[in-house]
Amino acid sequence: MNKTLIVWVLSFLLTAASAWYQRVTGPTYPVSGSAMLGNTPLRYRLERSHGGDSDAPVGIIVPDVAVSGTMEWRRYRTDGAWTSVGLKREGDALRAVLPLQPPAGKLQYRVTLRRGADSLFLPPDGAAVIRFKGDVPPAILVVHILLMFAAMLCSTRTGLSVFSGGEDIGRLTACTIGLLIAGGLVLGPVVQKYAFGEYWTGWPFGTDLTDNKTVAALAAWMVFALLRKNVRRPRLWALGAALITLAVFMIPHSLFGSELEYRNTGTGKGGGPVSVSLFTPVHADESAPDRGRHGGT
Repeated sequence: MNKTLIVWVLSFLLTAASAWYQRVTGPTYPVSGSAMLGNTPLRYRLERSHGGDSDAPVGIIVPDVAVSGTMEWRRYRTDGAWTSVGLKREGDALRAVLPLQPPAGKLQYRVTLRRGADSLFLPPDGAAVIRFKGDVPPAILVVHILLMFAAMLCSTRTGLSVFSGGEDIGRLTACTIGLLIAGGLVLGPVVQKYAFGEYWTGWPFGTDLTDNKTVAALAAWMVFALLRKNVRRPRLWALGAALITLAVFMIPHSLFGSELEYRNTGTGKGGGPVSVSLFTPVHADESAPDRGRHGGT
């Protein structure tokens, strides 16, 4: 295997690993795990993102028919009362639905399972938060994802040219910039518009890190492209731009993303989508629901 092929393979592996990491650590990735209800083992998966114009289903696989449960929900970042609904058994599962919200609306919810005197709270450490979004045409979404992956791959490959040499880093840099523009600045806002009704919620209009990551990565490569012919050891500069790109794309997907501000109106429908900053206050009762009134073990 020649050196060029080895570097391409390494670039692909680094890109795939970073894409996986930023996805599974993001706030819309499902909360899942295993737990024990008395002597009954079970696994759970609570969704944190729902697209389309339907209610969001919630289901826990529990074959033991002696197990029953309830689900409680309320609008995120509000002080309203929790709404409680019973879980209905459908075969081996206990199911309920969360009511449809406008795009970027969020609900926090929690599930309580009971078997005799035993109780189990899911998730164990509080409540899951699910964000609703509009339908994005699959073709647009797939092309956007492929272009962003290709941009990250090309960026990583350009940076690793410092170890292999021989490549035309000018052409690789142009490829990286072109893919970032096409996937991030052209299709990215289109996806955002379909999903949340706004083309852009990053800088300077908000703090959506998904949008801002694209700007940061593109800025790093634009600076390198402008300085490439006037610096010593340009491949080291390319490695620096690639590391910046890798660092920003390792930030969890959808962190501080679009969020409907329910407190903007008294109707319960909320105002327009906003992006949440690091300094947005969260009331204690919203982030750590009180389990004491349920009793059980």
